[in-house]
Amino acid sequence: MSDKKIGRPTNNPKNERITVRLDAESSSILNSYCEQETVERAEAIRRGIGKLKGDIKK
Repeated sequence: MSDKKIGRPTNNPKNERITVRLDAESSSILNSYCEQETVERAEAIRRGIGKLKGDIKK
């Protein structure tokens, strides 16, 4: 068998997987944002995490 990678190559692989449970309000906010910005839920969550970066105390 060959050792070829499957899928498109990327410079930013997404190897970490997390699972979260959301209440109805948080889910509704997330869905509304995704619809407004035309992005998938995972991308919206990544953007939210990116906004937390400025709050990290060094």
